Amino acid sequence: MILDGENWQRFFDSFEQEAWRFEAQPTYTMPAEQVNIARFKRGETKPADHNVRWHQRVQGFVASGRRIGRVRIVRRPLTDYQRYQFAWGIPGNIAAGEDIRVLDVTTESYGLPLSGQDWWMFDGTRIAHLNFHPDGTQINRETYEGSPEPYQEWKRIALEHAVPFAEYVKTLGV
Repeated sequence: MILDGENWQRFFDSFEQEAWRFEAQPTYTMPAEQVNIARFKRGETKPADHNVRWHQRVQGFVASGRRIGRVRIVRRPLTDYQRYQFAWGIPGNIAAGEDIRVLDVTTESYGLPLSGQDWWMFDGTRIAHLNFHPDGTQINRETYEGSPEPYQEWKRIALEHAVPFAEYVKTLGV
């Protein structure tokens, strides 16, 4: 089933314990982010209200006792989008309560499905695929109806090898 608009919102918000994302795209071409990415690339200051709607959602999830996290897959050199996220996006998401870890697959894939498929797993059982064009433009979101077992294992592997964001950033020398 395709998850658009309110269907996606309801599907996402209905998790009871944990929402977790496998984030594998090197670049996301989201129309709403283009102005801020251009500002970042010009060296401008991050707007004070950057990503505030997402931060409020994360804070609400955490305040209700739910967890939200992700593992961000990267390969060096980082893309402009990844550098933008590392500087402007991820620190605020973490401050809001999201657990974000980084898995660098520059030299090893750890047996993970690195085909560019992103997905969310909710409460360890409900999976939503996020489908993208090669340029990072999202095509759609859809429910996955098969067994969650492979996703549970990929999550385990990703978390086993990923490092907390702050620790990874230290390896970049920034």
